Amino acid sequence: MSKKPIIVFEGIEGSGKTFHIKNVENHLKKKKINYIKFREPGGSKNAEKIRNLMLDKKTNFKNLTDLLLIMASRNENYNELIKKNHKKKVILIDRFTESTLAYQHFGMGINKELIFFLNKIILKNIKSDFTFINIVNKSNLILRLKKRINKNRYDAFNYNFYNKVQKGYLKLSKNKKKYLIINSNDSISKNKSIIINKINKILKI
Repeated sequence: MSKKPIIVFEGIEGSGKTFHIKNVENHLKKKKINYIKFREPGGSKNAEKIRNLMLDKKTNFKNLTDLLLIMASRNENYNELIKKNHKKKVILIDRFTESTLAYQHFGMGINKELIFFLNKIILKNIKSDFTFINIVNKSNLILRLKKRINKNRYDAFNYNFYNKVQKGYLKLSKNKKKYLIINSNDSISKNKSIIINKINKILKI
């Protein structure tokens, strides 16, 4: 693994991934490790414009349109953020290629070969080095979404959709060393410790 890896945090809504990536960011700051952090969809300036369009509650895009918007956002990030910093800084990403497979293939039924093909065109040979997959049970998912003040279009799917997506994540990570499952139904302090310990091992700090 590169000394400046791409580390990704994945998971459905309410799974705690954004909280934990922020905690890792604070840890890297304390250790004075150079990094960049961004989210998908979104990230670079133009990618954030695409995110706003895609997640607007008033929009009603077809599934394939969603995929192409995500890929457009990723293309902007590749050119503005990833290519410039790859192997120069630690890259933290809040959702990346696995989320596209989980949501657009397992959740929405889009052909996975199309997703692989588009990722190859955009990212060339760049892939994530390690991925944390945050999982959440039904009751906690519903509770956490109810507490959200600013909800977007992807916060409004039914549970069956989120369940298909989460099962997709677990299928992608099965028997692969580059993934670590984080059970967000456990205590925050326990998961913070697990994640930071793993980050220290990855970065050898």
